Amino acid sequence: MNSYDVAVIGSGPGGYVAAIRCAQLGMKTAIIEKYATLGGTCLNVGCIPSKALLDSSHHYEDAIKHFEEHGIEIPGEVKVNLEKMIARKQSVVDQTTGGIDYLMKKNNIDVYQGLGSFKDATHITISGEETTEIEAKNTIIATGSKPASLPFIELDKERVITSTEALKLKEIPKHLIVIGGGVIGLELGQVYKRLGAEVSVVEYADRIVPTMDAGVSKELNKVLKKQKFKINASHKVKSVERVGDEVIVKADNKKGEEVEFKGDYCLVSVGRRPYTDGLNAEAAGVKIDERGRVEVNDHLQTSASNIYAIGDVVKGAMLAHKAEEEGVFVAETLAGQKPHIDYNLIPGVVYTWPEVAAVGKTEEQLKEAGIAYKTGQFPMRALGRSRASMDIDGFVKVLADKTTDEILGVHMVGARAADMIAEAVVAMEYRASAEDVSRMSHAHPTFTEAIKEAALAATDDRALHV
Repeated sequence: MNSYDVAVIGSGPGGYVAAIRCAQLGMKTAIIEKYATLGGTCLNVGCIPSKALLDSSHHYEDAIKHFEEHGIEIPGEVKVNLEKMIARKQSVVDQTTGGIDYLMKKNNIDVYQGLGSFKDATHITISGEETTEIEAKNTIIATGSKPASLPFIELDKERVITSTEALKLKEIPKHLIVIGGGVIGLELGQVYKRLGAEVSVVEYADRIVPTMDAGVSKELNKVLKKQKFKINASHKVKSVERVGDEVIVKADNKKGEEVEFKGDYCLVSVGRRPYTDGLNAEAAGVKIDERGRVEVNDHLQTSASNIYAIGDVVKGAMLAHKAEEEGVFVAETLAGQKPHIDYNLIPGVVYTWPEVAAVGKTEEQLKEAGIAYKTGQFPMRALGRSRASMDIDGFVKVLADKTTDEILGVHMVGARAADMIAEAVVAMEYRASAEDVSRMSHAHPTFTEAIKEAALAATDDRALHV
């Protein structure tokens, strides 16, 4: 039987990063993955493939809507080859997952393919082509999450689908009904909207991306409506029925009236659930809470002292980069170091176009906590760079402490917001004030000038370009 200092169950961003960091720190490490490829949901059926399709569909939309204005004329009709688009997406996935294989070899990490389940706190049974057992002094659970559904919905994975099936459709839907106005639903909805589908979003909350700042939600709603999305907030879905090639969704609106939606595909994107199926956690003394999450303390340690859990399977935002930070945190904790994670500074991103990004507190959270704050906001349309690229939708908003001027939250909608948010994270990590950022030189013309201008607006309302 092979023995290890650390075994990692699950090879998503949290798991493979944890394994690499453990190996870097001199621990003999194994990683266990039940699927044929490493990388978990993110690399195989999540972040990476969805961004590939978002980029491809964005190029198509630019070609049919914006090239002419740029002085680019394309003779003949611009057509979508969905099969080729999906194939390119898959090649991106294959390259990325292959990169994880390389990293495992480079770091001398043993890879086991099969379902990992606890025999006890120090022994793991791996059921693959053959059944193997390994011994691990410490184990990191990184089994991630699966798409959630509603109890009355039957997912046939043909017409009533999850994000996994939406990444490999054989045809462009005529009318895609999206249940859930969160990140996944809006991103995949935009992919197919660009390709010609009619898209109707049905959201239970009173606004889309309901966990984000209300101002951001309002702006994104306005932009998506301009793109001809049909957004139905405050709608409680009560039935989803497939009849032949048609899907009928019935929901009650905020007045309690029944509304019916008919489409040829229905994407169920009501969030994700922690995945511990087959883990046999109880055999190791690991407790699972009522929501299916592995219970952990502030050190990400489970009820079994030598077993840790990270990523989507524990409390907190289900984000790949949060899982990575936790993976490094556990590895360094096992090595006797004193790492830290500031969960307030884990950024959130929606990869629609314009993109949405945020870090820190929302206005609603600051009000609820009774914290006196000031706001500085700057519209993207006032930037030369935005006008040059025709990306004028959105804004940057900086929230700062009214007394100390420390930045408490940054929220943005706009081109390249996903990349720009890193500046805000750095500033807040070092507890910068709005004035600190306002005094930094930002290259001109760039999108990040909007952050400087919003910081100026929060500092005695002195933005320069509005």
